[in-house]
Amino acid sequence: MSQPDSFVFGTVGSPRSMPPKPGGSVGAVQHMAHLGLMALELGWVQSVRVTESTCDQIRQAAAAMGVSLSVHAPYYINLNAGRAEWPKARRRLMDAAHYGNLAGATEIVFHPGSYFEASPEVVLKKALPRLQACLQDLRRAGNPVRLRPETMGKSAMLGSLEDVVTMSQEVEGVEPCLDFAHLHARPGDGSMNSYEEWLKALQTYQQRLGADSLRRLHIHLSGIEYGPKGERKHLRLVDSDLDLAPLLRALNDLGCGGRVLCESPVMEEDALLMKATWEQLAGG
Repeated sequence: MSQPDSFVFGTVGSPRSMPPKPGGSVGAVQHMAHLGLMALELGWVQSVRVTESTCDQIRQAAAAMGVSLSVHAPYYINLNAGRAEWPKARRRLMDAAHYGNLAGATEIVFHPGSYFEASPEVVLKKALPRLQACLQDLRRAGNPVRLRPETMGKSAMLGSLEDVVTMSQEVEGVEPCLDFAHLHARPGDGSMNSYEEWLKALQTYQQRLGADSLRRLHIHLSGIEYGPKGERKHLRLVDSDLDLAPLLRALNDLGCGGRVLCESPVMEEDALLMKATWEQLAGG
């Protein structure tokens, strides 16, 4: 069983209700703490355009407020990119890791890419050495961040639970970002939405990555719309068929902890709902 404070909750990107001043990521950190949401994922999803001075300000604000930081790296990263495209994709990931570390982030979330109609096994043979080389360069530079490939919501994308767990087993310094809305949407048939399914997935995670891994989970969560090919768009929890309570029960029963970052269209409202539901469940 978990404790109510075993997870911290927050948003991916700045909360919508943030006042105009001081603005920016520093303002987002301060507003998150004001809301009682103690995690923030910096949404650097288009590009990494931040100075070292700004990173220092973000780091100091987060330390002062007790807010845990992560970074969502640019969308345009693909571990299965062609030879000509890979250096640009790699630079996006490495820039997110470099500046994220300067800003005080400990986790760097990224979309691992596309199968391009190849099999997962073939794609992973290309992806794993690339990911290993990125980690080696980060560690040589003294950068301790953890890279977190995200589970993806479309079946054509590299990022099944099996894919990201395999990456994590094979490359030290890599652990998954578990987007449970994506895992629900990916099959396209409404499955992955019951206590039994979530418990089985988390038990597999534990068996493959170790018991301690369940206490440092990095989770994305929202409502979601999907079709036969998987994810279409993120939704408010109330507008989605994602069943929150069984998922939280499974997390609680296995003693899980870590961070939960909301990606719904009403980020902070749903994040606060998730937090309240979790505290009621784990505390009761």
